[in-house]
Amino acid sequence: MKKTEAHIKVDGRQLAGHFFEPSTGWPGILFIHGWAGSQKRDEKRSRAISRLGCICLTFDMRGHGLTQEEQQTVTRDDNLADIRAAYDVLASHPAVDASSIAVIASSYGAYLSTFLAAERPVRWLALRVPALYRDDDWDIPKYALDRKELQLFRSKQVPLHSNRALRQCREFGGDVLVVESENDHLVPHPTIASYLASFSNAHSITHRIISGADHALSEPESRRSYDELLLRWVREMVLDAR
Repeated sequence: MKKTEAHIKVDGRQLAGHFFEPSTGWPGILFIHGWAGSQKRDEKRSRAISRLGCICLTFDMRGHGLTQEEQQTVTRDDNLADIRAAYDVLASHPAVDASSIAVIASSYGAYLSTFLAAERPVRWLALRVPALYRDDDWDIPKYALDRKELQLFRSKQVPLHSNRALRQCREFGGDVLVVESENDHLVPHPTIASYLASFSNAHSITHRIISGADHALSEPESRRSYDELLLRWVREMVLDAR
């Protein structure tokens, strides 16, 4: 396995990223971090999955990593453009099978990945604690969204017809993993239930709850539990499909 730099160009900027790849070509996996996160949180998982024979790409969305000074101004549309650009870099890698790409995403990144899956070929979609947002204020900086209003919105199950992200989920025909944290106050169970109810056309849906975990997987045991279940799912879905 080797680690090499990836340069992702979007809207006149260059985002920092890293490939984790085996010595031969395999399926590609795009990691998408959450709000206020970074690609560093995905490096350990990328290394482990690349050893199974997958080419993994981690990267920092605008407003994170080396561009953190932009965090108060970036919008959901900006970060979706970042994700598209990162996907295109992965899909164009000479050793990647472009028909066999998985997306592994957390929270805000998981929300945005539903839009990516509607625009680009994605075969497998793993969503950890996927956040949900109203369709309104799409072009308002993410940092400026009202947190109390968001929590109220997420406290009840959202009808599929009233939310773009959920409607994108309905169209997805691949395999889905949804991971919930038992003690998550940012993304409570009704939000998870909204997502699960929306994947009506998925080839398969796997739902797992990490006992005692909070949103950020603050405890080492919670992180280990997630790492283990993610590896099992990748082995079953991605590697067995080769």
